[in-house]
Amino acid sequence: MNEAAKTLDGWYSLHLFYAIDFTSLKVVEKEDRIKMVEELQAFINSLEDNHTKKEGSYAFYNITGQKADLMLWLLRPEMKDLNKLETQFNKLAIRDFLIPTYSYVSVIELSNYLAQGSDEDPYENPHIKARLYPELPRSEYVCFYPMDKRRQGDDNWYMLDMDHRKGLMRSHGMIGRGYAGIVKQFITGSVGFDDFEWGVTLFSDDVLQFKKLVYEMRFDEVSARYGEFGAFYVGHILTNEDLPELFEV
Repeated sequence: MNEAAKTLDGWYSLHLFYAIDFTSLKVVEKEDRIKMVEELQAFINSLEDNHTKKEGSYAFYNITGQKADLMLWLLRPEMKDLNKLETQFNKLAIRDFLIPTYSYVSVIELSNYLAQGSDEDPYENPHIKARLYPELPRSEYVCFYPMDKRRQGDDNWYMLDMDHRKGLMRSHGMIGRGYAGIVKQFITGSVGFDDFEWGVTLFSDDVLQFKKLVYEMRFDEVSARYGEFGAFYVGHILTNEDLPELFEV
């Protein structure tokens, strides 16, 4: 049996995607729509308070295309905390006009493929803690996609020995480092939690960098030979000030 990668696990993660039912919103009185938006803004403010206290984090984006209109990404210390938050969100009046299109359950993850040996407790390392319990950036754009490692014939990631996998991931990681300061990447593990094995969330102020990064990685063996990808979701940041215009019909 091959050696499994060991992981450090941080905050639990829930990506929620919704389409806005503008047809139904059109029959709602303007005053009622204003109240619904104000209630949503109060909910977002509560998420911001939690983010400021470093007890969790969130990201809220307007998705481009017909896969969804909204992406709400939530991070919390316990998975049950995500259930509570989702329930709170579902009780908002505006939720009656949001159609769920996709969700993804996972946990912030760092593997030992690229780690250096050390006797220190990694959870006490400030750099590692910042990656496991992150403050999500307020970048202009976001890109999310789920992915697997292929398990077909000779292209079976899980049949490779640890040293081989480490070497491949080291080369793969060097591509990402070339985008340091341009693209911020978060990996969440979802084995046993959702239909894919990992979720990848990218942030940048330049949306074109997502295309450049993902395309360059396509030529790396880890992606070219062993990568399987789900749907891609790309969007622009939403603030509370944007919401009245977004829900105006």
